[in-house]
Amino acid sequence: MLIEYGIILVFLFLTFLLSLIIFIFSYVFSIQKADSEKISAYECGFNPFDDARTTFDIRFYLVAILFLIFDLEVSFLYPWSVCLGYLGKEGFFSIYVFLFILTLGFFYEWFKGALDWE
Repeated sequence: MLIEYGIILVFLFLTFLLSLIIFIFSYVFSIQKADSEKISAYECGFNPFDDARTTFDIRFYLVAILFLIFDLEVSFLYPWSVCLGYLGKEGFFSIYVFLFILTLGFFYEWFKGALDWE
């Protein structure tokens, strides 16, 4: 059993070493001259209107959280659909409970006005 995990540790060590070597080489051999174009703020091809450190509206965060929730839903549905034949009735109905809870959350955000954009 230790040999099986040893292979994984060797692989992790080699990937860490290779990424460290690539990082050091890119830092040593790259051109490090900064000019006014490289250090200027870039926003859609023209200078920014305001400070970049302003606060955002909470609706941006709510939409991002909603996207993450439904992205997570897809990451659960794909493996479930692959092994559906082996799960039986309990596995079949458990995903419907999961989808029902997600649907309740979606309706909650909808009725709270999180999806309304003014």
